[in-house]
Amino acid sequence: MNEPRIHVSVGMKRGLSPRVSLERVELIQAIDELGSITAAARRLGLSYKGAWDIVQALNNLFEAPLIEAAPGGKAGGAAAVTQKGRDVVAAFHRVQTEIDAALAKLEAGLAGETARDLFWSLGMRTSARNALRGEISHISEGAVSSEVILRIGEGVEIVAVLTRRSVEDLGLRVGAPAIALIKSSFVLLAKGENLRTSARNQIAGRVAGRDDGAVNSEVSVDVGAGKTLVATITLESAKALEIAVGDPITALIKAPHVILAVE
Repeated sequence: MNEPRIHVSVGMKRGLSPRVSLERVELIQAIDELGSITAAARRLGLSYKGAWDIVQALNNLFEAPLIEAAPGGKAGGAAAVTQKGRDVVAAFHRVQTEIDAALAKLEAGLAGETARDLFWSLGMRTSARNALRGEISHISEGAVSSEVILRIGEGVEIVAVLTRRSVEDLGLRVGAPAIALIKSSFVLLAKGENLRTSARNQIAGRVAGRDDGAVNSEVSVDVGAGKTLVATITLESAKALEIAVGDPITALIKAPHVILAVE
């Protein structure tokens, strides 16, 4: 039986998380043309929530937002692609053109289990709902563990606690880029001022969206600088806190729950 032909889908990436895929580029282009996330999602056969999640993920993984948008829900909401977003789309297409030209030659030289293992490994993804790119601003070394501060935007920092061995193995240093990976279930939400909590990360923001399920609610928090954190809490908790879009809220994350990834 003939082996199926290899197909390549370009994904510009930093660390463990794909930054831009063909589907994401198509969404950026549709938003740029239509000026609306809702209209772009409809054209591409996506749900509004799915499209909005992609927008948030892209903005989180770049230094500057690719898309500036106000969450208007299924009814609409204006959206504009920034110059940075257009530059990313243009760069993606240049890479895709080069890949397409080289694909036939590459495929001819690949064979066996080793090649299949290689491409499987390159396709690995992380299950962490939050992946935020930033720059390491400070490292405090301890006897066993070290505290690493990642600046993800102006005035927005995330603190992670790693073993000294992990810091050394990852080659972490001040000024180097890294990605913070945080499971949405590790993000706690709180309302009010003068909170007293043991969580090292207390990030103030505003509710950008709330999606209720039968048991849980997924809450998006705009923390500024074009970055968004997603928390998964119980529906009962969301109702008790009376969480609504636009409300001020604080995201609480324990430092050991933050995983750092590098290229």
